[in-house]
Amino acid sequence: MTTALITGANKGLGFETARRLADLGWTIHLGARDPERGEQAATQLSEGGGDVRFVQLDVTSDDSVGGAFDSLEPLGPLDVLVNNAGIIGAGRRSPLETESHDFLACFGVNLLGPVRVTHAMLPLLERSEQPCIVMVSSGMGSMSITSDPRRHESTIQSLVYPASKAALNMVTTQYAKALPRYRVNAVDPGYTATDLNGHRGQKTVAQGAEIIVGMAQAAPGGPTGGFFSDEGPVPW
Repeated sequence: MTTALITGANKGLGFETARRLADLGWTIHLGARDPERGEQAATQLSEGGGDVRFVQLDVTSDDSVGGAFDSLEPLGPLDVLVNNAGIIGAGRRSPLETESHDFLACFGVNLLGPVRVTHAMLPLLERSEQPCIVMVSSGMGSMSITSDPRRHESTIQSLVYPASKAALNMVTTQYAKALPRYRVNAVDPGYTATDLNGHRGQKTVAQGAEIIVGMAQAAPGGPTGGFFSDEGPVPW
């Protein structure tokens, strides 16, 4: 039985990923900060026949992440960790309007959250025969893409959100080197219609989740330390 923990999974890409992996027969630990919304999401997916269990998890809190570990530890190994929780933060401000303190909340969720959760869950991942970590990044974190005038991402001028995802990409490569037995990859769901962008994205949530679901199932010996979309490798 494959088990996965997905952060920020009560809606959007996290919820769709949980649904898709539960449909494969996986046991899903649905992480969400808000207990009511998390319980509702887990119940909805369970009613569809999946083994989905709510785990209260605020990625910005050591106590919350520690509590999530304590609840999962007796259940056995964790095979897959999907670090999905993310916010736009001050990402809608122009570079000239952005101040140093505008980085704190976004980096707290988008960068430090994955580091906090990954560090806490390593003892459970170590028990797995095929441990896998998926970091949900963005094309906005790619210097190549945001510099390519053919890409929509190049038209957006913002400091905070792109910087948080670029930093997450670097963290991904470093974890991959430090954990050679694991598959550790960053993924770009593309411009997906979610709450993060006011549902202005061009891709559906089902389409955006495709690469997350696929990389969560990467076979042993598969890629690690890479950055991928549903079209293939993404340039850094």
